[in-house]
Amino acid sequence: MGSATLSIDLEAIIANWRALDAVSAGSVETAAVVKANGYGLGAGRVAKALARAGARKFFVAIAEEGARVRQALGPGPEICVFAGHMRGDTDMIYDLMLTPMINSLDQLTRHLEALPTHKFGLQLDSGMSRLGMEPGEWAAVRDIVSEQSPSLIMSHLACADEPDHAMNAQQLAAFCQMTDSFDAPRSLAATGGILLGQDYHFDLTRPGVGLYGCLPFAKAKPVVGLSLPVIQTRALEAGDTVGYGASWTAKKPSRIATVSAGYADGLIRSMGNKAQLFSNGTPCRLVGRVSMDLLTVDISHLDETPKSLDILCPEQGVDQLAEYADTIGYEILTSLGARYTRRYIGAGG
Repeated sequence: MGSATLSIDLEAIIANWRALDAVSAGSVETAAVVKANGYGLGAGRVAKALARAGARKFFVAIAEEGARVRQALGPGPEICVFAGHMRGDTDMIYDLMLTPMINSLDQLTRHLEALPTHKFGLQLDSGMSRLGMEPGEWAAVRDIVSEQSPSLIMSHLACADEPDHAMNAQQLAAFCQMTDSFDAPRSLAATGGILLGQDYHFDLTRPGVGLYGCLPFAKAKPVVGLSLPVIQTRALEAGDTVGYGASWTAKKPSRIATVSAGYADGLIRSMGNKAQLFSNGTPCRLVGRVSMDLLTVDISHLDETPKSLDILCPEQGVDQLAEYADTIGYEILTSLGARYTRRYIGAGG
């Protein structure tokens, strides 16, 4: 086969969800964030596995993502939409029993006029300046919202992956000031916030990237493996160059393997001439630029030509690969391409 194989360990995702759930008190509900197609791993498959493990509330970015998760889960679990109630989403929100997280006065008006008895939550801006009502807006509509009994009041931390950052305490104080006397369940913590401690947990936590094996949850079980088939090998002499731009030159006779994957598959171009792949645990350097469909790898030191090389494996996780591309694990995960043959492990995979 010419396509690479992406292995997704559903049991590891469940184990990570349970571990993050255990950090909080028993009275705190642990939801699951499955936006961006389950961080690139398949929102439907991930959500079904977590629902069987006990998760009853899921978060997505937009209503269309919620529709796909609802199709996978069926009725019952709650699906919350971070983008809120956008124009044109009314029928989808109603028909699929989605819960919009209202972000603005316009969204609140739209929701109460179009779906006056439909469940909704509210997102407040506690200092990130991205989504949610600012304190002044919230003060203006607080009494109106109280009469509607929102299912959740939430905000989002900007610097939770830096435990000592002053913004964490500032946002916690701002969130408490806006909500302490408001009668509704509250949520502030995603993965990083969970790890900051119970002061940040409130009534519900929303783990995302930690479920998928990435920082800041350093104790997470690895979830993904990515094996790339070798298409061709060639022998180079000293002075021969490899790939676009001739950016790598052999200093001695070398053996180069060309493998099937490239930036069209989410292997970011900036990792060229820097990243490593592995053959049964032995590191092999990526040489030359990353092209659309192919990588070239120096296998001169291997005794035999491998059938495939691993770029995500026990020796190199998502966050380690991200360092070569000068990015974060989130981008690596959510960029994983559609051409991979996905193989699900465990949890009915």
